[in-house]
Amino acid sequence: MACASAGAQTKLRAWNIHPDGYPVTEAMKRFASLVSQNTGGRYQIDIFSNATLGDQPKAVQMLKAGEVDVAEFSSGPLSDAVPGLKALNLPFLFSDSAHMFKHLDGKLGERFAAKLQTAGFVVLGWYDGGGRSFYCASRTVNSFKDLAGARIRVQQSEIYIEMVKLLEATPVALPFKEVLGALEQNTVDCAENNMPSFESTGHYKVAKSVYVTNHVVSPEALVVSTKLWASLSPADKAVFAKAGTDSAATMRELWNKRVASAIETATKQGVQFVRVKDVAPMVRRMAPMYGKYMADPSTREELLTIIGN
Repeated sequence: MACASAGAQTKLRAWNIHPDGYPVTEAMKRFASLVSQNTGGRYQIDIFSNATLGDQPKAVQMLKAGEVDVAEFSSGPLSDAVPGLKALNLPFLFSDSAHMFKHLDGKLGERFAAKLQTAGFVVLGWYDGGGRSFYCASRTVNSFKDLAGARIRVQQSEIYIEMVKLLEATPVALPFKEVLGALEQNTVDCAENNMPSFESTGHYKVAKSVYVTNHVVSPEALVVSTKLWASLSPADKAVFAKAGTDSAATMRELWNKRVASAIETATKQGVQFVRVKDVAPMVRRMAPMYGKYMADPSTREELLTIIGN
């Protein structure tokens, strides 16, 4: 009987871009444990962290090809599959993560999940991508006006590039691994990211001025391939879905603790945090961008749903 049970075990591969100990990785471990426990060990999920199987674009292709069964993606590749998700990356759309999850844990999240499933991604849980803020090495920022003329590193994204231009600054698209060197060598003045990334990369050792704007609050998603999903029995689908929901709750809790820890570490190293007092002037600067996405049929309905609530 033991041999028969072992032979019936199905091994799955799970991908993520983060290191061990990071909230995403730990939440995925929780997911794997719950699936194994509640299927009597019939499914074993091996987690490959730190992008060891390839970068995010490659992982997307591997998931669709069935070479990876489970993955945790940022909103970028998901937006490529479902353009309406771009709405979630617009600046100042959400005040904080609780505001965002109010929508994603409800009908809007269900609508996105349905669209993503037709594109090959079955969403099992919405993770927290965090709130992004600006931080600078070569200037002190007490107002968004202090960002004018700055060279600000951004990811290669139409929305981020346009946002920085509307703040009268210069966007510089660089790979994430090159940001620390660029700040040290003064080839960029500032960057923007969430606080755990700011701390874990050592950017806080160079960039001592943080302007806390939470200008983009975006989700990430725990997904499985449609190929795997189609192979599961109704009972196993229920197990995977419940494990995904539980792992998302775990991730959000760990994320909040990690944010607090990152801010505490940076503060002890002399980083100055200035919180935006009134986002309205920055929001008004974004008007051309909002107008463009409101006019786009692929994002209009999502924006109206969020703004209307």
